[in-house]
Amino acid sequence: MKHKFDVVVLGAGAAGLMCAIEAGKRGRRVAVLERAERAGKKILISGGGRCNFTNIYCQPEHFLSANPHFAKSALARYTPADFIALVEKHRIPYHEKTLGQLFCDRSGNEITHILEAECRAAGVKIYLNVRVQEVQRTDEFSVRAAGDEFRAPALGVATGGLSIPKMGASSFGYDLARQFGLKIQKTRPALVPLLFGAGDRDQYCDLAGVSTEVVASFGEQRFRESMLITHRGLSGPAILQISSYWNKGKPLQIDLAPGRDVTAALRDGGVRNIVAARAAFQGVLPKRFATRWLELHAPADKTIKDTWSKQELEELERRVHEWIVVPTDTEGYGKAEVTAGGVDTDGLSSKTMEVSKVRGLFFIGEVVDVTGHLGGFNFQWAWASGAAAGRSV
Repeated sequence: MKHKFDVVVLGAGAAGLMCAIEAGKRGRRVAVLERAERAGKKILISGGGRCNFTNIYCQPEHFLSANPHFAKSALARYTPADFIALVEKHRIPYHEKTLGQLFCDRSGNEITHILEAECRAAGVKIYLNVRVQEVQRTDEFSVRAAGDEFRAPALGVATGGLSIPKMGASSFGYDLARQFGLKIQKTRPALVPLLFGAGDRDQYCDLAGVSTEVVASFGEQRFRESMLITHRGLSGPAILQISSYWNKGKPLQIDLAPGRDVTAALRDGGVRNIVAARAAFQGVLPKRFATRWLELHAPADKTIKDTWSKQELEELERRVHEWIVVPTDTEGYGKAEVTAGGVDTDGLSSKTMEVSKVRGLFFIGEVVDVTGHLGGFNFQWAWASGAAAGRSV
């Protein structure tokens, strides 16, 4: 069966639905094709089921890209305030957590309901369980899926990245970009837990579940948030953030006591032995972790009664602020919240997201080489890039 539209959007995620809404509001006849059995599946699982739908402090520096300036235009023209207005229009209660992160009070399902309601109001048709087999372009785009053909002069590609393959993630969007002559920036898992090497795993992973505030650093990037020890390595916001910048085989530096001088009282004339040190560290770090870390990093030749020198305490202080960890790898796309890399922005208009050399073809959302920090920034990129394309098709 043949279907004729003004715009066909591939993918009913955050970016695809926003694109469809904005296009539909401008009178365009829009079809959204989704391979899953329902729209917005990734929205439903985000933020622990409550959907961290934006961040009120969203700025271009919260995004990674080979071109750090690319995201500025779209982000400036569809802001967190714009999406908050949409949430409030539908009377969805929400709250701010730490660092400007906004979550639904009840369920992320409400964000999907907003988008579906806006699609209905704009006359957008959503087709579910559609597996696209081929995309061709002559005088317009032809999208073939089983016995159906969808034709339109404009095509929006919002197929996402490689993250969470069990939810249907695939390389389809990247393959389509290559088909039309676009380059792909190398993809990698981002916002993902890191794996310990065998030595660190044996020394720390029995502490799984222990969490503490740290500063995780790699190169010039630093994130002060919580770190979580897992059965396989490290996770928690600080680690997820730095994972987007980390290079395999390279060391991470972790400050376990940011802004604190743990051994100051000992160095300034107090009792200088392992008992006093353990008490000092347990006042800053979770007790089990403090005890274990001291066992591994305190002077090895000291008995319980031996007095430590001031120099030994200074060295211990340095180590607690410069704990060096060399992860062996990430936990991969199965545990990654997003995919870094993607469709090279050099081939796209930063204002409209249209492919420079292929009129009517747009790439939006996670498939593009723009990756946000943890905390609602990737959703804001989805809304902004989707709106940019939807207002241009």
